[in-house]
Amino acid sequence: MADKQAQLEKLRQVIREHKDTPGPLMPVMQAAQNIFGYLPEDVQIEIAEGLGVTLSEVYGVATFYSQFTLEPKGEHVISVCMGTACYVKGAQAVLDKLADSLGIQPGGTTRDGKFTLLATRCLGACGLAPVLMVDDQVHGRVTPESVPAILAIYEG
Repeated sequence: MADKQAQLEKLRQVIREHKDTPGPLMPVMQAAQNIFGYLPEDVQIEIAEGLGVTLSEVYGVATFYSQFTLEPKGEHVISVCMGTACYVKGAQAVLDKLADSLGIQPGGTTRDGKFTLLATRCLGACGLAPVLMVDDQVHGRVTPESVPAILAIYEG
């Protein structure tokens, strides 16, 4: 696993750069999330030992802030807006159709690692409600009937 070793060395370099600065935990965890895509237990241990903090402190920060994830995300992350405008215009039916089509619940990742499904707060495109994002691509005025065509774009 040369790739994992290269990732760990990159993390260790980040830890060395931040170790003696005030408040190093958040920037190191953000860098680790960027390097690994998520914060598995072995990465949390590496951070804790490298910065001289407890594992429970690292875990507490990882679970408190929504920017961190403890599980790997899919190749494509689908975020369905559940803000007021989207909800009123049928976002729940769109989310239900996606969950049914992908065979996962919100927060889950498909077995093949292709998709992660998230229910999110306002995505800031209320005029296009209901809205979902796949990675950084916005899809507006989504209906349950349009879900298969949207998924087909990313399945290839």
